[in-house]
Amino acid sequence: MRKHPGPWALTAGLRALTFGTLVLLAPAARAEQIGEVSTAFILLGPNHKIVVEAYDDPRVAGVTCHVSRAKTGGIKGGLGLAEDKAEASIACRQSGPISFSGPLPQQEEVFNERISLVFKKLRIVRIVDAKRNTLVYLTYSDRLIDGSPQNSITAVAVDRATVIPVKP
Repeated sequence: MRKHPGPWALTAGLRALTFGTLVLLAPAARAEQIGEVSTAFILLGPNHKIVVEAYDDPRVAGVTCHVSRAKTGGIKGGLGLAEDKAEASIACRQSGPISFSGPLPQQEEVFNERISLVFKKLRIVRIVDAKRNTLVYLTYSDRLIDGSPQNSITAVAVDRATVIPVKP
């Protein structure tokens, strides 16, 4: 005779499904691609291109960063196996009223995105310039062993009436 699983087994399965759904629906600092241009025609697979993505700072409401970067096409690029170039440009601007979810660290990585199969990432770091009440954003890429010195920087001046809270 086959034993029916108890209510705990069903509850555990339901909890796992609920948790998995919440993880997928949880807000994450993800890029929103807003445009692209082809830079080279590739016969097999997608073209090489420059993509423009928007990132909203997850801890600073009212600041959006736009990043342009190269995206490798071809068969490897289409399969996600190609390594994208370490070149990127960034521009961050006030896109609404600026407010903070809490005190900010002096320096914090706010976004990163894989640009090769395993070892290379595009990173965006926020640095607080408290003296000038300014948020400075730096983009660069790194690799497990050897990163790139190529970088781009931008700054968002915050109105003096809104002091940037910095963690001591």
